[in-house]
Amino acid sequence: MSQWEHLVEQHTILSVVAGSRAFGLDTAASDTDLRGVYVAPTEDFWRMSKPPTHLDGPLPEQFSWEIERFCELALNANPNLLEVLHAPLVERCTPLGTELLELAPAFLSRRVHQTFGGYAQSQFAKARAHLERAGEPRWKPVVHLLRLLISGTALLETGTLQVHVGRHRDRLLAVRRGEVPWEEVCAWRDRLAERLDAALAHSPLPGTPDAGRVEAWLVSVRQRALRTGATAGVRQARCTAR
Repeated sequence: MSQWEHLVEQHTILSVVAGSRAFGLDTAASDTDLRGVYVAPTEDFWRMSKPPTHLDGPLPEQFSWEIERFCELALNANPNLLEVLHAPLVERCTPLGTELLELAPAFLSRRVHQTFGGYAQSQFAKARAHLERAGEPRWKPVVHLLRLLISGTALLETGTLQVHVGRHRDRLLAVRRGEVPWEEVCAWRDRLAERLDAALAHSPLPGTPDAGRVEAWLVSVRQRALRTGATAGVRQARCTAR
């Protein structure tokens, strides 16, 4: 066991199934990716060696963030973090985890236009460069960028983040198998990017997230962790659909 592995095992407040199983793009060969949030005991920050901001493991395909880092990234509309807050399958949740899920709307803002769209654009450029070098793109990242454009557009249009791809599943899986011509994929990507841009001006989302509300909650978490020894009173829900 690493020096800090106990933080994930003993102080996780929220753990969800992520990746292809959350997106509805899983196959029989898909791994089960876990993403989680832990609260390091407040006293640990008084030491010379501070708690890590994130940790891999201890299970395969498991990655977790310390709550402060999680809030920082989510406020900046990082797609990976926002998807944790809206994941359809909750693997573990404590009372503090429930509070974090209830706080999810405070993290949303029109910044998602830049983050979802920017990531999709960078991945598209890499896919095109790989196509020019190797004669074929890496299809899995292409599916991911299309999925982000679909998700980001719907979020800007409706104010709700939908992680599961829904009706787009079959077509996205066909792209991943390399069954859709590159030109058709590019045309789909262009239409999605145009719709994402068009959604920005009339989005119901606020211009910026409610950072004050998030910070007030984070301070309360630190205070309660100091009084109770971090996250006592774990209540778990195994793979519960939301």
